[in-house]
Amino acid sequence: MQFANRIQAGRLLAKKLRAYANRSDVVVLALPRGGVPVAYEVARALDAPLDVFLVRKLGVPGHEEVAMGAIATGNVRVLNEDVVNYLGIPDDFIDQVAAREQRELERRENLYRGASAPLNVGGRTVIVVDDGLATGSTMRAAVKALKRLGPARIIVAAPVAARETCESFKADVDSTCVCVMSPHPFKAVGLWYREFLQTTDEEVCLLLKHAKQPPRQRVA
Repeated sequence: MQFANRIQAGRLLAKKLRAYANRSDVVVLALPRGGVPVAYEVARALDAPLDVFLVRKLGVPGHEEVAMGAIATGNVRVLNEDVVNYLGIPDDFIDQVAAREQRELERRENLYRGASAPLNVGGRTVIVVDDGLATGSTMRAAVKALKRLGPARIIVAAPVAARETCESFKADVDSTCVCVMSPHPFKAVGLWYREFLQTTDEEVCLLLKHAKQPPRQRVA
């Protein structure tokens, strides 16, 4: 099975999350950029507020699509120790990559949210959405950062996830993993979409703007 695009994937994921519909304690947080179109469909179906939660992958030198870790809002850093140790990546290189990604994280924070305050997640059920989970390092950084903000519960959600990654979140007593499918072997997120174009900053800003409008005025 392949999803046609992120919109269809988001609608299918929303069906898996319908138990959280129309609840005042639920918020949906998207991991930009690819997670935003998926999360928009989830938030719309659940009638829940939508916001972004900024996380940046730390790519392996020369193979940036492979994550050696990730950083998130709140100066959180999570490393994939297996990858770092296997490839012998030195600490100073990790620091250089992290500093560069921190600048990009701050740029996007200002672009997407501007002067608006982030949604309050304290005591609420938080559904964190991405377009797919491979190693899960990006999502893991988000979960670690979110725990500092005191949510009642964290739901990790993605249309497609590597089986072992999804199981690792289910084993976490503070989070649950919901996905449409967990294929094995997994290989890469993009293989499970017929259309997997890069989501632009403009698309992210537009969807966040529409999400703030009353339901009848939202984009279809």
